[in-house]
Amino acid sequence: MVTDTADTPTETETKSTREKAGEAFDGAMDAVKKKPVATAAIATGAAAAVAGAVFGATKLRQKSDSGDKKTDSKSKSKEAA
Repeated sequence: MVTDTADTPTETETKSTREKAGEAFDGAMDAVKKKPVATAAIATGAAAAVAGAVFGATKLRQKSDSGDKKTDSKSKSKEAA
């Protein structure tokens, strides 16, 4: 049996990653406490960006779907003739 352990993080690496994540979270919470209005503005902007991306993707998908239907109906009418 061959086992590959090269990608498995060691216990010290895991603790280090957890500590770094904890520090980043603490830093973010400190920023929220110091400047709640700026934090709310950033969150609103991020939400708007996500909503815009979803809206754009939906519109592109609708164009793609309607384009396929037009092509299909034209090819069906040619086949019938």
